[in-house]
Amino acid sequence: MKELKCPKCGNVFTVDESEYAALLSQVKNAEFESELARRVHELEQSHKAQQQADQARQAAEQQAAQLRRDQQFAQQVQALQTQIQSLQAQIAQAEQQKQLAVMELRQKALTEYAKKEQELATLRSQMDAQLKAMQAQVEYYKDLKTRMSTKMVGETLEQHCATEFARIRSLFPYAYFEKDNEVVEGTKGDFVFRDYSEDKVEYISIMFEMKNEADETATKHKNEDFLAKLDADRRKKGCEYAILVSMLEPDSELYNGGIVDMCHRYEKMYVIRPQFFVPIITLLCQTNKKSLDAKRELAIVKAQQVDVTNFEEKLMTFKDAFGRNVRLANERFADAIDEIDKTIAHLQKVRENLVKSGDNLSLADKKLQEVTIKRLTAGNPTMQAKFEEAKGESES
Repeated sequence: MKELKCPKCGNVFTVDESEYAALLSQVKNAEFESELARRVHELEQSHKAQQQADQARQAAEQQAAQLRRDQQFAQQVQALQTQIQSLQAQIAQAEQQKQLAVMELRQKALTEYAKKEQELATLRSQMDAQLKAMQAQVEYYKDLKTRMSTKMVGETLEQHCATEFARIRSLFPYAYFEKDNEVVEGTKGDFVFRDYSEDKVEYISIMFEMKNEADETATKHKNEDFLAKLDADRRKKGCEYAILVSMLEPDSELYNGGIVDMCHRYEKMYVIRPQFFVPIITLLCQTNKKSLDAKRELAIVKAQQVDVTNFEEKLMTFKDAFGRNVRLANERFADAIDEIDKTIAHLQKVRENLVKSGDNLSLADKKLQEVTIKRLTAGNPTMQAKFEEAKGESES
């Protein structure tokens, strides 16, 4: 038997072993359930407290993080404000510099424009003067070459030669130069030239034949077509030299090059262009005046019955000298014509360069005239706005 005391009323009662075991089991189960419920409740409370603590901790962390973010943002805002203030100061300074630069640029442009206008006016005047001078020289040399290479406009070749000889008539006071009007065996030449010494001794004679290109256009003759007749006329009239003054074969480099010696075909014969008419007369006369002394010596030698060998040697010397003089004359006249051609080409090139330079100056002047503030500020809104602002201030 077991005695049990009621915790509420204090009564004592007894129970047997089976009842005690049942009660004990019941008590244990109740306590277990109670303890379990209590422990569950405690766990739940602990879990809730933990959750609340976690939530509080998370909230605190979020608040701390937010605070930190707020502080960083405040620092960034402060830094940005400082940077903005610095940039605003720089912008203000840049704007001031832009205004000064615009004013300086505008003043410089106006000054340069005025300066270029004075310089261009002076340069244009100088270029015009140089162009006129160069043009005059080009025309002079063209005219000179024309007069040296073709017959004078409006004259026949015979008239041209007669006129040219009249220009130098004073150099040959004892000379005879006339049309050959004497027909011998059905033929005659064009002109006969003879010159004499002061004592009336003839020392040179030339039979001239003139052939104008226009005179023979239909038949297209060549210079060689007239050489045989010219040689026959020379012999019939007792002339020492025969010269064909020809405008035929105008494209021939041989005849355009200078005096052409035809002595390999016909004795003492030459073919020339009209520009060599006066030079060959002068050359032959100067050379043959030496033979005048030789002829006089020959007469003395014959009178003294001296061997004519020395005369023949002198004659050969004269021939060599004459041939040398002819070659030199050919070279000098060819060189003269070549230099004139080079001078004309050079002056023409200089004129073209001057014209091109004038065109470039005109183009530069045109471009300068087209310079405006609008074009200078194209694609730059800031500069456009500044100019508009400066323009408004100027008008006000």
